[in-house]
Amino acid sequence: MKSIYKLSLVALAVVGLTACNQEQDVAQKKVELTTDAQKEAYSVGGSIGKYMSGHIKEQEELGFAVDRTMVIKGFSDGLGEEMQLTEEEMQTVLQNLDKKLNDKRLEQAEALAAKSIAEGKKFLEENKAKEGVTTTESGLQYEVLEAGKGDKPAAEDTVEVHYRGTLIDGTEFDSSYARGETAKFPLNRVIPGWTEGVQLMPVGAKYKFVIPADLAYGERDTGTIPANSTLIFEVELVSVEKAAAAAAAATK
Repeated sequence: MKSIYKLSLVALAVVGLTACNQEQDVAQKKVELTTDAQKEAYSVGGSIGKYMSGHIKEQEELGFAVDRTMVIKGFSDGLGEEMQLTEEEMQTVLQNLDKKLNDKRLEQAEALAAKSIAEGKKFLEENKAKEGVTTTESGLQYEVLEAGKGDKPAAEDTVEVHYRGTLIDGTEFDSSYARGETAKFPLNRVIPGWTEGVQLMPVGAKYKFVIPADLAYGERDTGTIPANSTLIFEVELVSVEKAAAAAAAATK
């Protein structure tokens, strides 16, 4: 309750320090920032403006209009302690707004998830018919891009890989190539599609995996990967560190 109210009060400052015509004239001019007090005051206003501009933009993108004139008026009245609504009334209004925004976010997320499921299913159906693509019992699809001759890892082993991950529309969300260094991790601590797929690879091989959502991140939205996304990975297995060998070395 308190956190919502605190955030909502900050929202009144979105266009910030331009609360009346005189303040707008000042804001349009380049101000002198020579003293610590000036820099502190400017930083307070600037940080509030930048922080809240993102919230206003999101609100508009969700389909809710923002009356900037009233935002400015509310900020001005708040500074002068001449509010036309009581704190309790504002809290109720802003809690209702918060609920409307959350409901709209949920609606959009559900629509995007449903779209991802449909598009992923279509992509998997088309991809499995391509020459060279193998589909496992779990639904994982893979294609051998380069054959390897080394050992294959077990789930408990630590693997070193180079990889590139994309959504089915080609959007890249992760790449060890882009970072310029390989990644190393226990194979049983990643998404199921990786754990299953990389065990099929001998060292030196490069495979392409198409991983259904239920073998990836499922309904979880990671930010860069929308919920229910089918993922594509190109993976190069560089080396394998056997779990037994690592355990033996640790005891010496």
